[in-house]
Amino acid sequence: MHKNLKTQFCGLDLDSPIVLLSGCVGFGEEYTRIEGFSNTDVGAICLKGTTLEPRLGNIPSRVTETPEGMINAIGLQNPGADVVINEIMPTLDKAETRFIINISGSSVEEYGEIAKRFDDSDIDAIEINISCPNVKEGGVAFGNDPEMSYRVVDICRKNTTKPLVTKLSPNQTNIALSAQRCIDAGTDGLAVINTLMGMSINTQTRRPIIGNNQGGLSGPAIKPVALLKVHQVYQVSQQYNIPIIGQGGIMTANDAIEFIIAGASTVGIGTALFYDPLVCPKINAGISQYLIEHNLDSVSDLVGTLQLNSAVSPCDTDSNK
Repeated sequence: MHKNLKTQFCGLDLDSPIVLLSGCVGFGEEYTRIEGFSNTDVGAICLKGTTLEPRLGNIPSRVTETPEGMINAIGLQNPGADVVINEIMPTLDKAETRFIINISGSSVEEYGEIAKRFDDSDIDAIEINISCPNVKEGGVAFGNDPEMSYRVVDICRKNTTKPLVTKLSPNQTNIALSAQRCIDAGTDGLAVINTLMGMSINTQTRRPIIGNNQGGLSGPAIKPVALLKVHQVYQVSQQYNIPIIGQGGIMTANDAIEFIIAGASTVGIGTALFYDPLVCPKINAGISQYLIEHNLDSVSDLVGTLQLNSAVSPCDTDSNK
């Protein structure tokens, strides 16, 4: 691993700024069966979304390809927190990389209980997925309401000493306000962004292709939106030294570098693995080479170095006179 890629995130020492995103690599084992793939190529892995009780997930179809991306609505299929803690986590090789559990709940209380259970485990950190429907509050997604986001993070903070990373939804009016409320509640890091909501239609049946009717859009199609959201959240998070996992359509080293410049301390890779399972070493090499070429000692030297253009009104330019 390139020495200049070592970075810190929420108090964790990472060998690479790359974080494999929840839902894309199962519980850390899915891609290890591919020749040439190694968990040692990444700084951390976010394990599959886990709920208190087992879930079967949504009816099929659950995944469909779209131009420059994909839509998925898996429905949090998982064996439940106790199975993950007692049967899956002991199989993880902690010498390979860091492991982060992704937790979801249908009530504030459920989030708190899951956080409490993982607090007694040897997981490195907890990622809070606040983009799930809030069953007790009329079906509103927690992550689309800053005050509900606060309540979820707050109860998790009270139930664990593990580093908390809150995954922010782009499907809201003011993501910066949501970030602020999550920081107020005690989050140690932020993941920006979760998927955008989307739909794909079968014109022959005139029905949505996804069994759940709608799902999360990921891939290169959402990269410009994700970059802007990272920049907006960074304006808040930098005041508190809260690091960001920048994610959304990262396919190349240049994509990753853009997110770091916008304010991300680490970068999340997900949909890119479906295109190229061996993309991570290429991204590592590209970031390392960029740092060398620009005389930067580490990834942290590049974080948030975006220089905005001066705001100029079109009416003030000579071409419009």
